[in-house]
Amino acid sequence: MTVKSFDKDLENLTLTLTAEFPAPVDKVWQLWADPRRLERWWGPPSYPTTFVEYDLTPGGDARYFMTGPEGDKHHGYWRISTVEPPAGLEFTEGFTHADGTPDDAMPSMNVRVRLVAREGGTRMEMRSQFDSRAQMEQMFAMGVEEGLTTAVGQMDALLTEL
Repeated sequence: MTVKSFDKDLENLTLTLTAEFPAPVDKVWQLWADPRRLERWWGPPSYPTTFVEYDLTPGGDARYFMTGPEGDKHHGYWRISTVEPPAGLEFTEGFTHADGTPDDAMPSMNVRVRLVAREGGTRMEMRSQFDSRAQMEQMFAMGVEEGLTTAVGQMDALLTEL
């Protein structure tokens, strides 16, 4: 299994996913940097993702939607703050309405991704920071642990194509 741990820290309002891949950092980075590759793993297998905008530069935005098994669409965004290829990136992630405007009733989080070379491959750490415990609990009620774990679990197969 790619995902090694999924830790939630209610005191510090963070959740951290750690995964390891038998591939070099630059290949893992390609799965973040190329929106067509990102679409193939960002989201659980039963909720494929389509990126309609993708500007991976500081200050840039990414907009996407996931399509559920019943054809329902769930829209989201990233507001990119830091990009350090191939070591990582940081962004604010949240939900939007279909027209792209932020959905303030839904949680948002700051996400930091770090890719570090290790013997035999790459260690990836994704740390999400929430503004409140209520936001964090709302994400867990929505199934973030299972969703993110299964999403990241799709990366191994994609890395064999590079």
